[in-house]
Amino acid sequence: MVPRAGVSVDICPRDLPIALIGTAGGALALWADAPAEIAVPVALLIVLDIRVRRWRRRT
Repeated sequence: MVPRAGVSVDICPRDLPIALIGTAGGALALWADAPAEIAVPVALLIVLDIRVRRWRRRT
């Protein structure tokens, strides 16, 4: 996906340890009996910090 002009997308890992988040996400998926197709994208959203900013040039 390519953002439009005037849109900035920043993706960086959160400050939390990834192993701890992965273990907790896996345990939650097993406890809730969630399929991997749902558990993996949700875990990525938890691990990654995604920011979408919109900016305009002043004329």
